Amino acid sequence: MVRRDRDDAGHARNARPRDRFGRPLPLGSPGVERIPDDLELPPNETLDYAQRLLDDGLAFNAHEVLEAAWKSGPFAERMLWQGLAQYAVGLTHIQRGNPKGARTLLERAVGRLDAAEPLPYDVDGPGLRTHAERLLTDLAAGREIPEDDLIPRLRG
Repeated sequence: MVRRDRDDAGHARNARPRDRFGRPLPLGSPGVERIPDDLELPPNETLDYAQRLLDDGLAFNAHEVLEAAWKSGPFAERMLWQGLAQYAVGLTHIQRGNPKGARTLLERAVGRLDAAEPLPYDVDGPGLRTHAERLLTDLAAGREIPEDDLIPRLRG
């Protein structure tokens, strides 16, 4: 039986380092800096941090920041943060070469963001929707998507 990493409270945690796309690496390998499991930031700081990560091509890490806001934020904002987190996972799937997963997550993300309208914190719903639609069109056509096209603007 394989032993799982556990935190002080006994919750399962994966301490293995990860590559820039969030894939686990062998123990002892250098990886990208991990996002703390207990991250709690105010909404504007969350969006700024996630944008910096997206700008650096670290969509998986941006997803973890946005997921933390989804899990710790108010219930009324759940669709917003869940949609943004799924958007970042959709980008991660593109980076990993998984077009089917990318399409699924980007479609879910747009649906959640639509359900959260009007979006607070200057989140650019129309811009994100247009960006997602362009990515979905390219994925459906089997086109290669350059890394520069995987950097959406979260806010207008």
